[in-house]
Amino acid sequence: MKRIALCGNIASGKSTVQKMLEDRGFKVLDTDAVSHDLLTVKNKPLYEAFKNYDVFKDGEFSRYKTGQLIFADEDARLKIAAIMHPQIKEEILKFFEKNNDEDLLFVGIPLLFEANMQDIFDKIIFIYTDDNIRLERLINRNHYSLEHAKARINSQMPQEQKIDLSDFVLNNDGSVEDLENSLSLILKKL
Repeated sequence: MKRIALCGNIASGKSTVQKMLEDRGFKVLDTDAVSHDLLTVKNKPLYEAFKNYDVFKDGEFSRYKTGQLIFADEDARLKIAAIMHPQIKEEILKFFEKNNDEDLLFVGIPLLFEANMQDIFDKIIFIYTDDNIRLERLINRNHYSLEHAKARINSQMPQEQKIDLSDFVLNNDGSVEDLENSLSLILKKL
């Protein structure tokens, strides 16, 4: 079994690549979905750490309010990462164990390097998209203000550093067909 990390900075096209892999029959764990599942008041360490912050709506964590906070407050971002990254890693390891009969397993993990989880993967695919394209996507797709979109982009390690740490780079500046073809070439190498 080869354990493959799919990473890429915000609005790079990770979800598109994950869908392409799923359509080909591969098992893919989406850590964005895992983190959404963990963002609950039932997550006692997380609730205790953030109970005095304005991140709740109707008694539950508001993803919107939590996102606004962690992209505006470095200490809050570090605090949530310290709690959630180990929990996410635990879910990844469970996914590997549950599917250990598969030849290739993929995990979509945007903050792979920020969470320092490279050591649990055999190969890393980085999805690269030009910063200006990503900025435009965030503004159009997510309806973020220019300032908030830039804050989200700037909160992550620069793409150039991640490219140097990755085994493969998928360029997503072109068409969906270009992306599909590039993915096919990487899959052949794997």
